[in-house]
Amino acid sequence: MAERRRVNHTVSFSDRLKMEAKRLRLKAENKPSGPERDDLLKKVSQVETALRIANWVSSPGLKPPT
Repeated sequence: MAERRRVNHTVSFSDRLKMEAKRLRLKAENKPSGPERDDLLKKVSQVETALRIANWVSSPGLKPPT
């Protein structure tokens, strides 16, 4: 069985999600209206949802999402 590669991230998961959302949003701004831009904006929405979930899971007390 192959040994799993380990990666030590220097940037937190939340920060990486924020950077990815920003990168995708900038990329979408440079595209004309159409399916490619819509796909990028959908990915932005998914990344932002992942960020909200990550923040909720790591919060003290695990309050329900709003």
